[in-house]
Amino acid sequence: MTQHCFHCGQAIPQGDLILKPIQGEERAFCCHGCASVCEVIYEAGMQSFYQRTPDGELLSPPPPPNKDAGFFDYDEVQSQYVSDLGDRREITLMSEAIHCAACVWLIEHTMAKMDGILLASVNFTNKQIKIRWDNNQIKLSEIIKKLNSIGYDATPYDPSASEAAYRKANRDLLYRLGFAGFAMMNVMWFSVALYSGAAEDQEYRNYFHWLQFVIATVTLAYSGKPFFKGAWTSLRSKSVGMDVSISLGMLTTYAYSCWVTMHPENVGDVYFDTLIDFIFLLLIGRYLEAISKNKAVDASRRLMDLQPRVARKVTAGEVEVVPVRTLLPGTQILVKPGDKFPVDGIIVEGQSMVNESMLSGESREISKSVGAQVSAGTLNVDGTLTVEVKSILQDTRLGRIVHMVEEAQGSKAPIQCTADKIMPWFVTVTITLAVFSFTYWFFNAGIEFAIMTGTAVLIITCPCAFGLATPMAIAVASGISARHGILVKNGAVLETLNGIEHFVFDKTGTLTKGQMKLMDFELVSGLDEKAVMQSVASLEHQSEHSLATALTESIKSQYQLSTQDWLKVDEFKTHPGKGVYGLISSDEIRVGTAKWFQELGIDLPQHLKELALKHAQLAQTAVWVAKGQEVQGVLFLEDEIRAEAQRLIERLKAKGKKVTLLSGDQTVVAERVAAKLGGMEVIAEVLPEDKNNVIRELQSQGQQVAMVGDGVNDAPALVRANVGIALGSGTDVSMESADIVLINNDISAVDTAVELSARTLRTIKQNIASSIAYNIIMVPLAMGGALTPLIAAITMPLSSLVVIGNAARIRRFFSPKAIAARQGEKD
Repeated sequence: MTQHCFHCGQAIPQGDLILKPIQGEERAFCCHGCASVCEVIYEAGMQSFYQRTPDGELLSPPPPPNKDAGFFDYDEVQSQYVSDLGDRREITLMSEAIHCAACVWLIEHTMAKMDGILLASVNFTNKQIKIRWDNNQIKLSEIIKKLNSIGYDATPYDPSASEAAYRKANRDLLYRLGFAGFAMMNVMWFSVALYSGAAEDQEYRNYFHWLQFVIATVTLAYSGKPFFKGAWTSLRSKSVGMDVSISLGMLTTYAYSCWVTMHPENVGDVYFDTLIDFIFLLLIGRYLEAISKNKAVDASRRLMDLQPRVARKVTAGEVEVVPVRTLLPGTQILVKPGDKFPVDGIIVEGQSMVNESMLSGESREISKSVGAQVSAGTLNVDGTLTVEVKSILQDTRLGRIVHMVEEAQGSKAPIQCTADKIMPWFVTVTITLAVFSFTYWFFNAGIEFAIMTGTAVLIITCPCAFGLATPMAIAVASGISARHGILVKNGAVLETLNGIEHFVFDKTGTLTKGQMKLMDFELVSGLDEKAVMQSVASLEHQSEHSLATALTESIKSQYQLSTQDWLKVDEFKTHPGKGVYGLISSDEIRVGTAKWFQELGIDLPQHLKELALKHAQLAQTAVWVAKGQEVQGVLFLEDEIRAEAQRLIERLKAKGKKVTLLSGDQTVVAERVAAKLGGMEVIAEVLPEDKNNVIRELQSQGQQVAMVGDGVNDAPALVRANVGIALGSGTDVSMESADIVLINNDISAVDTAVELSARTLRTIKQNIASSIAYNIIMVPLAMGGALTPLIAAITMPLSSLVVIGNAARIRRFFSPKAIAARQGEKD
């Protein structure tokens, strides 16, 4: 039977077979190049490459790659994980060896001492390391080697590789747990025999002690290996981690039991059964903790699973199934009814209804035709579409959302700083208390009781619960909120938002729908109405402003014009916040605000000014038209106020928040809109570049300010504010500028985000309080001899599980019952 290469899939010629073990399993290769590449892929934790390659697809045998960490120094490799390949780069690494808060401290401090490292931040929850470095001073391979030297085998983070590594680590933990459980059951029979009378016979007593010794030694070496490995890593780096105290407790108990076994003439009991029991219980706790953490923070993984891994590529009329990673911008793909879009792109052929609920939160299906944009992960409902690829994988809108959720889950809130400062001293204090307890009870109750007491103290005190208190709550809140249309870019924002006292809202597109309509107009007598409107539409067609779009569409519909009717415009120029200018048939045409016209010395007819004032009372915006220095007329547009805006303003005011409307529109129009919304402070006729100064002025008065805008024109103000909240479809500008993006465009989600921040902060405080209370109660009991090592082994992981479980309760904030209750309050 013909063998096929494990890497490239091609048939292996007779006599060219190369066998190599890959992760303990022998694989067949056609050449040394394929074998080397396969080794590098597996060593880098990127074996999901083979899972993503469709069955039957053949690769070309590659040349032998570099098998060490230097492989990651190439820009071609880094481009898969690093968005900007400039001098300053940023990457997320993954290491399954991270398992306690002391690991976080060790990695961050070790990295901070390296020249060229600009930032090192460890996410304890999902075992990721965010590194920002100067590529001129240090290479990525040096960073990875340094992490390896202190015991953390780090590889660039890939979602599927992360899942595979998680499963592998859990499987290994489960094997060790099973072995410890089997050993515990066997040793238990020997203990029963000894307690039933066998201990009275010296020969039987020695026989059972030696049997227990053999089983305990093997169990300690195999099942206890994760604890010893963690302890050795800590000691090598001249730090003290949680595993040091656990290992000390196990070794102390084991050493004393060995001494009693090897000196049968001395009266004493062995504690091999106790040793195996608490190894088993500690492994149960660690396994349950790993599962609970994974379930609590799996929101980003679920989001990424929405994006297909393969696509139907169209080449010269032929359709073939290929991995998404092989697609290039400009490539055309076919998307059939019922399929999810694998890429972000533009429809070039076909028409269909598209369900975008996974991104927008809107269950309503949207009609899409040629020229419309589609997003990866959304569902094509009923038509076959040909789509031109614009971006793939992490560059898609969904990919950017997933990346920002992971960034938020890994970020640190201000309240976590205190915990980080306490952590390095925690284990040192634990060992000191254990030594004190051992010494006291050695002189007052004998060596056996002293050893059991000291071991109980070593095991009972664990910093994990304290270290998990903040990151678990932030990770759960960030993940679950993203699935409900609230994208929190930075976890620290959830704490900051709770202290915001002043909310500033942009008017157009935020409190209003941003869909302006031409309601009325008035031209100077004697002018050709259609000619004036045609010139206005031809000029505004060049602009991307919402007012320009509204004018163009209204005029096109009212006068039955098409794009072929647009007049040629030369020297087009946009004046932000003022208007537009262009030459049409050598005539200077301007469309803009009255204030801009007055600055240019253009006289506004009195009767048109009075008419504009009347329309302003109706919250209609006036747009003036001039040819040269002569006004031709004024157009009136109106923007519908969002139905949920008034309820939002009422709820914020009920919470004692100050609310301000910030607009570039006329003061009269802005005040009218504010009155319709129940009244608020108004700052009007502000240019886009001046909104930033308004926010700065409010902050200079000592106020914590949140800016809510559309994320494009308001970008500087969003960045300046303590918390920037952007509405919109998740464009690059909004995502870069704002701290929170409301993907579903529902402004009422501002209030939901405020309530979520309060809930998250409350959960963090509960977690910290519970972890402190646990240590205050349990440590004195252990020091007093009231707790055995077995009880300590049970309660230690339980403290972490309590913190994880309490953080997971944040998910109930978005349960149907909780949402219905909040909506009932709003109504």
